[in-house]
Amino acid sequence: MSSTKKIAKNTILLYIRMIINMGISLYTSRIILQKLGVEDFGIYNLVAGVVVLFSFLNNAMTSATQRFLNIELASNSKEKVNRVFCMSLNIHIIISVIVLILSETIGLWFLNYKLNIPVNRLNAANFVFQFSIITTIINIIRIPFNATILANERMSFYAYLGIAETVLKLAIVFLLSLFVDYDQLIIYSFLLLLVNLIVNVIYKIYCFTNFKEETAYHYFSDKKLFRELLSFSGWSLFGQVAVLSSTQGLNMIMNIFIGVTVNAALGIANQVNSVLYSFVSNMQVAFNPQITQSYASNDLETHKKLVLNTSKYSVFLFLVLSIPILLHTEFILKLWLGVNLPQYLVSFTQIVIIGSIINAIVGPFWMSANAIGNIRNYQLGVSLILLLNLPLAYIFLKLGFSPVYIMSLNVILNLCTFVFRFLYVNHKLKYDLPDVLLYLKQTFLVIFSCFILVWLIKKVHFNSYFFAISSTIGAEIILFVLIILIGIKREEYLQVKKKIIKKIGNKYGFI
Repeated sequence: MSSTKKIAKNTILLYIRMIINMGISLYTSRIILQKLGVEDFGIYNLVAGVVVLFSFLNNAMTSATQRFLNIELASNSKEKVNRVFCMSLNIHIIISVIVLILSETIGLWFLNYKLNIPVNRLNAANFVFQFSIITTIINIIRIPFNATILANERMSFYAYLGIAETVLKLAIVFLLSLFVDYDQLIIYSFLLLLVNLIVNVIYKIYCFTNFKEETAYHYFSDKKLFRELLSFSGWSLFGQVAVLSSTQGLNMIMNIFIGVTVNAALGIANQVNSVLYSFVSNMQVAFNPQITQSYASNDLETHKKLVLNTSKYSVFLFLVLSIPILLHTEFILKLWLGVNLPQYLVSFTQIVIIGSIINAIVGPFWMSANAIGNIRNYQLGVSLILLLNLPLAYIFLKLGFSPVYIMSLNVILNLCTFVFRFLYVNHKLKYDLPDVLLYLKQTFLVIFSCFILVWLIKKVHFNSYFFAISSTIGAEIILFVLIILIGIKREEYLQVKKKIIKKIGNKYGFI
């Protein structure tokens, strides 16, 4: 199968997974908010976030493992792939021990003495924390298996298991009704742990069955490989600290100044954003192996083209999806949740979505930076910019600024990281200036046009279902026209048009 067809197939499978997951996740969030209440929902998002902060090691090693597996797969050596897998698993076991120690010491202290949690819910929060620690350790051990599946582009299994996991999470929401005499927050956290354990076992069984040679574990000593993995993951780790500091760290700072209600609002806003961004993420996941392997095989022209095109089309896709939310945020949130909206939720949702537009742009650039491999300077630059978020947030909250302004800082810092990431990758790959200028023109003209369109429609807003539906349809049509006229090359448009006509003609006998 050609790389283009493989990317298309993988993308379709991931989208099927995502669409089903999206519908179930949105429904699940609504029911959970109703069953737990705003306070407990905020506590869950906050306490689980404490563990996420300590599990930044896990996320850093994910990208490192996938990179090395993709490179060895390009060399067609199963033995080398197996060595990377085994060494990665060893490192992940060490990481899980480190996370356990940090969580049970610093994490417990921070939870009980620094976070702003109602006294009568502190016991429940501690149960949630312990269940979350176990969940995190399970996920850490799973990373090499997950990376193996993605590196081998087995997206069908990845898609089906993702759907099964989401269905199980929906099932536990209804199971809560069987435990009405027990603390709903504690039971919910425990059931989530069980789901995670089941999924983890299935991942391992699949890998041991389908990738016997690659995942056959045996201990060996290879200091060179260990140093390579550790060095790369170390700098990835540094970058992940900054990313999580700007999300979970900010979540904690807001809790200290305001309370758990702001955590509930931020949790829901992130839920909406994650559903939208999953479309983009799935597309980028499908392209990631090709981006890495094209660089590993020294096909730089293909690599450069993939990076720019993936970035551009990621943004266009996210804009198409986010326009309805940006236009009618409050209306859609009330329709979805069916309850009184937590304070700041509408503003948080809009700001988080705008920040994700920038993240959609930069995704392929960090994939390219990972493929290049020498990421020390890259991670230093990105991390130092993002880490500014914490002291700035603390200072502005101390001065009495609204949390809405604090969230806006994230957008500004994300924009700064885009500039740095783009300049870094461009310096390494030496893009032709005309290609760069065309990419910037196509991408940002569409983004700015979209923002102007949203602003104009909101200026003439009417509170009616008809206006909400008609304005959304009109905005989407205008955006599609802008993408065709500004966002893509004429030859790209003609090529796609030709393929569509050919497909229709072959199907109905016109050609």
